Amino acid sequence: MNKNYRLWLIPLAFFLVCCGLNLAGCLNYEDHTLERTVKPALLILLALTSAAWLLPRSPRPRETALLLTAQLFGFAGDTMLLGNGFFFFAGGIGLFLIGHAFYITLFGGGHSLRGLKPLAWILGVVLALACTAGLVIGLGVNGSMLVPMSVYAFTLSVLILSALAGVIRFGGLTWWFLLAGALLFTFSDSLIAVRTFGSLSPFMDGFVIMATYLAAQGLLAAGCCRLATEK
Repeated sequence: MNKNYRLWLIPLAFFLVCCGLNLAGCLNYEDHTLERTVKPALLILLALTSAAWLLPRSPRPRETALLLTAQLFGFAGDTMLLGNGFFFFAGGIGLFLIGHAFYITLFGGGHSLRGLKPLAWILGVVLALACTAGLVIGLGVNGSMLVPMSVYAFTLSVLILSALAGVIRFGGLTWWFLLAGALLFTFSDSLIAVRTFGSLSPFMDGFVIMATYLAAQGLLAAGCCRLATEK
């Protein structure tokens, strides 16, 4: 095998090491220095891993650009959320929302949602709205955050339904990766919402949120890379 096909293992190794350091830092409830120091590097390393895996395999340019852009918005969101206060929280959520829109465009608009009949679109919108209402009500979102969090929850619902449509229509490991990634992303963000509008144990607040988030990003990257190179 051409050695270029294995170059992605280098940034992947750094990514996994940084994941381990970040999660170890999450378990130190008194000092978050390690966790916060490593966090901005995570999505940059994942984007480098994705690019190094894709480029030797002649991927489709559209899917490649959408994936890397989504990951860069994830990096920006991670960095923004390191700040304290409403501005940084809202900014981080906004950046992740834009990143989700790129994911939806990649595997939803270009693949799983293509050619759906009007009835399917109507059912999809109704399901997305129902999921949004369930998330917002279940998490107790209220006040000034009700509208922005509803928009974000709706985007996550569309992300899940786009991946689910791919599983139903095409099957295969690629679409299961994408669905699992979307579900884990929603679970992680739901825990963040619980923390914001309620309370969580230190273990759930740090380690579980980051572990599910990193797994989600990894699964989305793997699924999108496969999607970008499928013939």
